[in-house]
Amino acid sequence: MSDCCTPAAGSGRYDLAVIGAGSAGFSAAITAADQGAKVVLIGHGLIGGTCVNVGCVPSKTMIRMAEALHGARVADRFAGISGDARINDWSQVIAAKDALVATLRQKKYIDLLPEYEGVSYLEGAARITSSGVEVNGTGILADKVIVATGSSPALPDIPGLSGVPFLTSTTALELNKLPRSIMVLGGGYIGCELAQMFARTEVEVTLVTRSRLLPNAEPEISHALTGFFEEEGIKVRTNLIYCEISKTDDGIALNIEHGGKPETISAEEVILTTGRSPNTNGLGLREAGIEMLPNGGIFVDDHLRTTKPGVYAAGDVTGRDQFVYMAAYGAKLAALNAMNGDSLMYDNTAMPWVVFTDPQIAGVGLSEAAAKSAGFDTKISVLPLDQLPRALAARDTRGLIKLVADTKTDRLLGAQIIAPEGSDSIQTAVLAIRHGMTTKALGETIFPYLTTVEGLKLAAQSFGKDVTKLSCCAG
Repeated sequence: MSDCCTPAAGSGRYDLAVIGAGSAGFSAAITAADQGAKVVLIGHGLIGGTCVNVGCVPSKTMIRMAEALHGARVADRFAGISGDARINDWSQVIAAKDALVATLRQKKYIDLLPEYEGVSYLEGAARITSSGVEVNGTGILADKVIVATGSSPALPDIPGLSGVPFLTSTTALELNKLPRSIMVLGGGYIGCELAQMFARTEVEVTLVTRSRLLPNAEPEISHALTGFFEEEGIKVRTNLIYCEISKTDDGIALNIEHGGKPETISAEEVILTTGRSPNTNGLGLREAGIEMLPNGGIFVDDHLRTTKPGVYAAGDVTGRDQFVYMAAYGAKLAALNAMNGDSLMYDNTAMPWVVFTDPQIAGVGLSEAAAKSAGFDTKISVLPLDQLPRALAARDTRGLIKLVADTKTDRLLGAQIIAPEGSDSIQTAVLAIRHGMTTKALGETIFPYLTTVEGLKLAAQSFGKDVTKLSCCAG
């Protein structure tokens, strides 16, 4: 890869070595270079990391493709019209996705490196040493090191899995032919997004999970999404015990137990979406005295420092907050701390998260259960979307907004939204929580009419009044 970017790292000492050339690695390297540091960025594999290559970018463009299909098919929710859409050439769909990925990888990663004279790029497998890092057996001297090697799909512990040809969230988006049926294992955000995407391409989808859909989301959100999926024909099976999985003549069979009764679920293909594991193998972390977490991540303190002086870690490899924007944020802080003395602290108090299903799901802050566990005396507000003018005008009232507040102070503690345009509304709640707003203040804020984000105002007003008795824009 060295010939595609900047000259490979040469001799001499570096101020900072960054291991990992994904979003976190680039964020750390660019931040340090802007501080005047001499940086070596060490990549291993496809430059750009998970998000642009096999995660956010390819999955979201495919999800939008499926939404276009579905949107035409449900056009009859408006009186007097109808529509239809179909896939004419699946290979063109995949080719367009691959072209977008290649373009963004080139523009946002490969082409960026020559713009930073202080950053040298080196391709190879890295290992932490006493004096810095070792790459392909060659020592690289570096005063400070940041590990930002990301994560990979995790495999569930199911008897028989080693003999089954399975798909991951990566390989599922590379299928050159749509299967007749797919079983999706895992009810987290990746499983939910892929299940709906494939269902809308007219693949028969069964979504199975050991708990419920989106177990970290509010129960009202999980219940609503389950119902919306079932309305689209997705078979949702929750609270299962996985007994064994095997290959059959027709595809894959999963033996489960539900309510104490054995059952078999079959499909032509199976996608495993049961979480992600930090990429730490081969880095020599334990030998270097770096403490690890039970989930395989690297332990870091609030300043992104590992237990080895001079070595930091950021992003998915830390085993927490596995979102690309949190990886970039953490890596920036790690680089600034490494260069300037560890004064900055990682803060995820107002971290937003989004699930790109339809309706979209987004949240920030504490759930009702988490707030109670933290000792808050909570009050909640739940606004169904049939009380939101935007949803009524769009003839699409699927969803709700739930707010959690501290009863004593009225301060907003958390917000979750399930709505067709919910992801674009959560940032208002992020700012409200970040700046300690009360629900009264949020309800008194001016919001534009006929927007989804206006639902936050109505939900906030619902703490003290019946919004069904308000006229449009009143309150």
